[in-house]
Amino acid sequence: MTENILEIQSLRRQFGETTALDGVSLTVPKGGVFGLIGGNGAGKTTLIKHTLGLLKAQSGSVRVFGLDPVADPVGTLGRIGYLSENRELSDWMRIHQIISYTSAFYPNWDPVYAERLRSDFDLDPMANIHSLSRGQRARTGLLLALAHRPDFLILDEPSSGLDPVVRRDILGAIIRTIADEGRTVLFSSHLLDEVERVADHIAILHQGRIQLSSPMEKVLLDHKRVQYRLPAEVDRFPANGIWLLAEGFGRDWSVVTAASTEAIHEVTKAMGALIQSIEPLSLEDIFVARITAKSSAGETGS
Repeated sequence: MTENILEIQSLRRQFGETTALDGVSLTVPKGGVFGLIGGNGAGKTTLIKHTLGLLKAQSGSVRVFGLDPVADPVGTLGRIGYLSENRELSDWMRIHQIISYTSAFYPNWDPVYAERLRSDFDLDPMANIHSLSRGQRARTGLLLALAHRPDFLILDEPSSGLDPVVRRDILGAIIRTIADEGRTVLFSSHLLDEVERVADHIAILHQGRIQLSSPMEKVLLDHKRVQYRLPAEVDRFPANGIWLLAEGFGRDWSVVTAASTEAIHEVTKAMGALIQSIEPLSLEDIFVARITAKSSAGETGS
């Protein structure tokens, strides 16, 4: 058995003239929370649809639990819980009816756990689906995704449009509980503060390509902001190949880098510059720098 829940190799998908995924390779290891981040149109939902077997790879391969989700949906989908931003539920049902209906599709459905989630989420079993608020719909969808205790939970923008209380329910209580049970969560979101709070590993997807994939701790440790005082005023920060993003004017500049401390000091000495401070960055700062990557040296990476 593979130790990786999801393995994607050289996946490519085009819709007409638009390339949604351009040779994506990605591995999601077993256990923990894997954050998938990117802007609108980056390809996140398209990648997730391939993972669920809703789209067939035009080239490349997708394996979930070592299986092709298109060729073997029974062997994969029964072990996956899925919650999307749309939270599509049958509006004509009541909550107790949709729970009963959904349970029939999963041999491992845990009715005791489902009832506990319903109580924890304060959901009235007699409430009509069509009358639920956005937060209640999200809680109902999450209950349906979790109650069969899936090995792999996929959350596609689950917090979009929700108030902080519901977001706390999803992120704080459920995601961490699932991860602590040895299960695996793929969490796709543009709310980077939430991803930073819960993810063990992240991947940045931009214009259909993976820009970075690394453990969260390493990403935060590697990236830093350096505040500089240059020996003379310049219109553009000196190009040297280690800066992801440089902003400033005159003698005062702020740069983002993923270079080692030793490399930073070597370049600083060569410039004759003074380091005023070296500061840690948030995931949002890192994402912006990686995607923008507009220093005087042009687009760089590490």
